[in-house]
Amino acid sequence: MVALSAPNAQDCVALAEIELCGELMIAASAAGEERLSPDRIDEVLDVRGAECWAAVPRQAARRG
Repeated sequence: MVALSAPNAQDCVALAEIELCGELMIAASAAGEERLSPDRIDEVLDVRGAECWAAVPRQAARRG
């Protein structure tokens, strides 16, 4: 029998990342176009107010 430990912060972050990847896969499979637009990715990931995150630039800003 395997003893399971209580979830730690790394587990919670990993689970959140997995959930976000899943949301992106669902959105991509439902999209009519070949790729999701940077704006659609931001919408799926709920990136409101990300402009204040200097370390995490918006997808569209990288292409500019």
